[in-house]
Amino acid sequence: MLGFKTIDYDKNGNKVTILDQTRLPAEEVYLTLKTAEDVHQAIKNMNLRGAPLIGVAAAYGLVLAAHQGNAQAVTKACELIQSARPTAVNLFWATERMKKRLQQAKDVYSELLQEARMIEQEDREACQKIGSLGAELIRDGSKIMVHCNAGALATSGIGTALGIIYTARQEGKNLEVYSSETRPLLQGARLTSWELTKNGVETYTICDSMAGTFMPEMNMVIVGADRIAQNGDVANKIGTKGLAIIAQYYRVPFYVAAPVSTFDFNIASGEQIPIEARHEDEIRKFHNKLIVARSARICNPAFDVTPSELITGIVTERFIVRPPYDSNIAKLK
Repeated sequence: MLGFKTIDYDKNGNKVTILDQTRLPAEEVYLTLKTAEDVHQAIKNMNLRGAPLIGVAAAYGLVLAAHQGNAQAVTKACELIQSARPTAVNLFWATERMKKRLQQAKDVYSELLQEARMIEQEDREACQKIGSLGAELIRDGSKIMVHCNAGALATSGIGTALGIIYTARQEGKNLEVYSSETRPLLQGARLTSWELTKNGVETYTICDSMAGTFMPEMNMVIVGADRIAQNGDVANKIGTKGLAIIAQYYRVPFYVAAPVSTFDFNIASGEQIPIEARHEDEIRKFHNKLIVARSARICNPAFDVTPSELITGIVTERFIVRPPYDSNIAKLK
């Protein structure tokens, strides 16, 4: 299954190879990252994306900086990489974990490499466990709506939301997946359609504005997450909140799939989640062609926050978290 790898670290060359997700689905191109600065730019420019994968890449970015055994260089690289994107908490979780290992390290490079390898392995294992738990929710013949890309392209494993779909398929369940295009960068249209069809899943791509039309046919919605607050509020790709509202109206179960590393136990609610504002040209232009009047102003938040009361459950590698979220999320600590 899969047939591609999102990230790989080469110890001999001290380099990270990533699948360039900005080139999909037209081209399957791999980029070589040789410095922490390269990793920072790859995260910022979304050559790689998805909260779990960002965390793994950030860890390897610090390994690149540690190659000469200079702890000060690692600390500086950590500050740089953390500035790449503000919303996905996995970035900060992974870099803080690497910093903690750095403080105890006798051999900076080898110990940080070991820690980064562990972060990657834990991510792969979490995806498998999320897939197994989530697949129990899916009936044979289900129609499932997804948003953005929370698949193998967003992790170092089989994915979170799409990992559930892959696992259900392996169990012999027949499924239809409806993937919203996810404007403005079209992660659903470009990435999810490429990934699912590459793995033999029947996939329909729909415009974001079609969600209300197709929602009554759905058996469930599954999305990923970039940060989850203690009360169960979920920050995910812009448009997720709207899907949740539509799903509630039609009484369609709405699930979030995310590893424990995506929970931010330091914030009480989604009101405290920083929302990244991306460049206006992502909306103003399409393939470098102007599609919005020059005098029109642009709003381009990359994420929205879905209130916990709209969420049926959160599938983690530990268990499926259900309301009341405050007390049940606390059990994940």
